[in-house]
Amino acid sequence: HVYAGQAPGQFTVSNSSLSEFGVLGFELGYALENPNALVLWEAQFGDFANGAQVIFDQFLSSGEAKWLRQNGLTVLLPHGYDGQGPEHSSARLERFLQMSDENPYVLPEVDASQWAVGGHLGAQIQSANWQVANVTTPANYFHLLRRQLHRQFRKPLVVMAPKNLLRHPAARSDLAEFDDDADDPHIQGVRFKRLIMDASASDRSPHPPPVPGVRRLVLCSGKVYYELAAARDKAGLDAGEASAPGGVAIVRLEQLVPFPFDLVMRELRRYPAAEVMWVQEEPMNQGAYAHVAPRLKTCMQAEGRSVPHQIPYAGRGTSAATATGFAEVHAREQAQLVADALAP
Repeated sequence: HVYAGQAPGQFTVSNSSLSEFGVLGFELGYALENPNALVLWEAQFGDFANGAQVIFDQFLSSGEAKWLRQNGLTVLLPHGYDGQGPEHSSARLERFLQMSDENPYVLPEVDASQWAVGGHLGAQIQSANWQVANVTTPANYFHLLRRQLHRQFRKPLVVMAPKNLLRHPAARSDLAEFDDDADDPHIQGVRFKRLIMDASASDRSPHPPPVPGVRRLVLCSGKVYYELAAARDKAGLDAGEASAPGGVAIVRLEQLVPFPFDLVMRELRRYPAAEVMWVQEEPMNQGAYAHVAPRLKTCMQAEGRSVPHQIPYAGRGTSAATATGFAEVHAREQAQLVADALAP
């Protein structure tokens, strides 16, 4: 008796299939047939990509190698630890990094004469099977998407996109950072930045003068930067040239694949006396640590620095689950990794 006053009838409840595999497969084909369109597939949460793993493994990561077909599909995966439990924290960044075909022990050639405009990076990106990024500013997000369509070839792009930064008061960009004609010495280049220098740094030359008084160079990626920066400011550990000894410089890797070897080496030259540490929210056996560590060692070796057996690390311990389901435990873990990153 669904309809009052009418004779009983048949009533069928239907629901569509929640199939990330099907939808991402459709977008893959759409991007193949429309290479001049910016095709984006966004998961509600990053872990929803789990249901589309076959598409990533069989087609997106290896399609060009197997069939010589380029594809510019862009995948947006919310990723960041907000205390919402294991199924809503991680987009499994480590999976996409592990599927990259970049050799961690070989430095790519970069044309130093073109360094001021980003270097000759086309060859490095063209030789990679895809790109993986974790951007932290609106301007960098814009330029990353613009670059994806503006270039003359196509590569898949996987973006870790923290939901937290959509409403974070510090995650903002000046309008000048979007403008190709901007000429502001305080803006670190009006284009996609594969690496964002410490806020105190301004010299973008290949061989910047060494900065004294910095005891630690923290490398990180993603939204954890804002927590690190806030804690550093509160502790008075800014890495400015006039700071007291004990300062901490925080550098963001916005692009993880291809790895920005040249820019990491520049930062090593900027802070020659600083201990180098990787900081992440994810457990040690997840996230970017296993991807970054050998590449960072390659950079340190090329710069003639002492290479530690294990790159110093601040983050969660190893874990089978991506995150805890208890808010109190999450907050305690988050506070601890930030403290470890800044502690003597």
